Amino acid sequence: MQNVLIVIHLIIVVALVGVVLLQRSEGGGLGMGSGGGGAGGFMTGRGQANALTRATAILAGAFFLTSIVLAVMANRGRVQRSIIDGAPGTSAPANPGGPSAPNAGGVLDQLRQMQAPAGGAQPPTPPAAPQQ
Repeated sequence: MQNVLIVIHLIIVVALVGVVLLQRSEGGGLGMGSGGGGAGGFMTGRGQANALTRATAILAGAFFLTSIVLAVMANRGRVQRSIIDGAPGTSAPANPGGPSAPNAGGVLDQLRQMQAPAGGAQPPTPPAAPQQ
């Protein structure tokens, strides 16, 4: 059903572009060769303008309608999810016996735990300042 609606939507888009390009603009546009005096023309200038304006309005309405229906069909089977649902759970603080810090179990603590050696040894101390 969705594929059929997409094909109809594309046909409407192509027709809408064609109708808009056929309309007479200030500079004449693509509709300038259609003779406005009625001699050799299919319709008079005013009748053609009314028909093209009406066709544009109908095609624009159909375009909006098919766009809304396609958007509703695309969201029909989706389940509402939150970014928070996919977040990893908080782990226990690094020092369970030590004082609890206000940001214990935060992102920095988790990174420090991942970088710590597996043997449980303390991380190396930073180098001392050079002697002068």
